[in-house]
Amino acid sequence: MATRVAREASQLASPAAERHVVRRGIAAVGLVSVALIHLLDVPGKFDELPYVGVLFVGLIVTTLLLAEAMIRTDDLRAWLAAGAVSAATILGYTISRTSGLPGDSGDDVGNWTEPLGLASLLVEGVVVLLVLGRLADRRIGVAH
Repeated sequence: MATRVAREASQLASPAAERHVVRRGIAAVGLVSVALIHLLDVPGKFDELPYVGVLFVGLIVTTLLLAEAMIRTDDLRAWLAAGAVSAATILGYTISRTSGLPGDSGDDVGNWTEPLGLASLLVEGVVVLLVLGRLADRRIGVAH
């Protein structure tokens, strides 16, 4: 027991462990930011395209749950889910600005400069980069 505690304490004090804690914290803040951005944009979505409003609510709940997971653990599944959700949200924004979403009037096609959309792309991109960094660390064997 004492050996395990000492080993865990030494891992927590390592630079790699500190980097992972910082990376997890930034990822959690990024995920909460994604939730906030979509919360600010959700009211009008139910009037425009109700299914997009439902997707936004699902995204808000999912990103908040993932942020909590990031705070609590360095679990690979949480990292992969955070990366997948962020990448899927970027993809959804891209589709809405290029070909448009099913049932949409097409008003958003080509509208790449909407402030909330740009903020969302930035934060989601940061989360994806953090996930890729964490996966790269795992691949080269950096301790967690």
